[in-house]
Amino acid sequence: MILAATAYVLHARGRAAEAEPGCARVSEAAGTRACLAARPGLPPMVDLVVTRDGREQRHALPGIPSRLQVSPSGRMVSWTVFVSGDSYNTSGFSTRTGILDTKTDDLRKSIEDIPLTVEGKRYFAPDVNFWGVTFAADDTRFYATAASRGRTHLIQADYRTWEATALRDNVECPSLSPDGTRLAFKKRVTPGPWRLHVLDLATMAETPLAEARSVDDQAVWPDAHTVGYGLDKQRWTVPADGTGTPSPASSDAGPHPGEDSPGK
Repeated sequence: MILAATAYVLHARGRAAEAEPGCARVSEAAGTRACLAARPGLPPMVDLVVTRDGREQRHALPGIPSRLQVSPSGRMVSWTVFVSGDSYNTSGFSTRTGILDTKTDDLRKSIEDIPLTVEGKRYFAPDVNFWGVTFAADDTRFYATAASRGRTHLIQADYRTWEATALRDNVECPSLSPDGTRLAFKKRVTPGPWRLHVLDLATMAETPLAEARSVDDQAVWPDAHTVGYGLDKQRWTVPADGTGTPSPASSDAGPHPGEDSPGK
């Protein structure tokens, strides 16, 4: 596992900027700023620090920082950390994904209790992991990756009713477009291991992007027509329709997270 050494800010839907020292992950939107800061020592712990309207919240969480996103309205904060020690896990790492509603202060340190439907049936398994949450503009619908028994699923979930449904397989680290109609994601391919794609949510048609190199990152959307990502400690962009060629991101966008996960 490689953790990026440079702190960064991810604005909602992908604009990046400089972040203060000490935050392994930072995201901000609509006046809400969230930071995941790793604590020294063992076992691994992080501090989730959320500032909104001049008010600061701090929550201690077990794990190693991985993903962090503030919803476009600034209300919802979601994060993923790597954890170890789960009895079912053989790779050494599993994930914990949580959500904070900054309006109601509802804190869900893990979303693993969300009822999940796969192929029309309620799904039960001890090894279900979730990561890479991305919220829609209504702060209710969200997408994420669920993994179990060697399969990864794109899920669509409802925060209010607290239920989730698997939409399709082989979708990791989804990121919703600014208009809410498409998801950028990484897909396992051969030789791979991953290639960036964009999924049309209306037709479920997927488009491979022109970046042929393997990208292990949760992509972002600098605008409605462009997907951004980190690769080899650099930031890149590529057209979201599968055309064109990858280009280094402009310097005014700030640093990008790059690759940071052991396969999630």
